[in-house]
Amino acid sequence: MTAEYRRGQRDGLRLTLAVLAAEEAKWEALLGESRSWRTNQIREVRHKTLRVAQSRVQTLLNRMTPKDGSGDADLAAALGKVGL
Repeated sequence: MTAEYRRGQRDGLRLTLAVLAAEEAKWEALLGESRSWRTNQIREVRHKTLRVAQSRVQTLLNRMTPKDGSGDADLAAALGKVGL
């Protein structure tokens, strides 16, 4: 794989992390708000699912990041674009 292709993959994973973080924040705000226990339970399951997905994507991103530290500036720039 080329370096440009790998950078594109990492950028896609970073975007995925940002989307998952936004969805997690949305569901976290709704936890326990409903009078229905079933609705609250479904919201808790969705929230937990998003956290697990976010953890798995973060693990994959860590595996794809170069070990020599050259990706740190690239990572900081991408996270700055997303606002994280």
